[in-house]
Amino acid sequence: MTQSTIPVPEPDEASRPFFDGAAEGRLMLMRCIDCQTWRLPARQHCDVCLSDRYRWEPASGRGRVRTFGIMHQRYHPAFEVPYNVTVVELEEGPRLPTNLVDVTNEAIYVGMPVEVVFERYDDVTLPRFRPARDL
Repeated sequence: MTQSTIPVPEPDEASRPFFDGAAEGRLMLMRCIDCQTWRLPARQHCDVCLSDRYRWEPASGRGRVRTFGIMHQRYHPAFEVPYNVTVVELEEGPRLPTNLVDVTNEAIYVGMPVEVVFERYDDVTLPRFRPARDL
């Protein structure tokens, strides 16, 4: 019997800079060249000014827990229950669905300051977050 691995996203042309940055230990976000608005997920036009001009830039990797849920049902054999599904609001503004690590589920709270860490799964690196250490 082989060990199940978690399902991971497959980078495409639009998301490749995000995943390449993660593989290098950097949280990359799109930023509008015209109005400086940060955005995630990757999309062609800015939500604020509708410009199609952007560049990928490193984000701070800091944010706060916006909301979270604790999953008690196993939806995939590789997931150990219970596990958290968390939405982190980054300092730059975008919200990123992720998981918190290095913390018990009972200790998670809305507003918790967090920082990015990266976990490698085969050929994809994913951003996860842990409680911020430099409070």
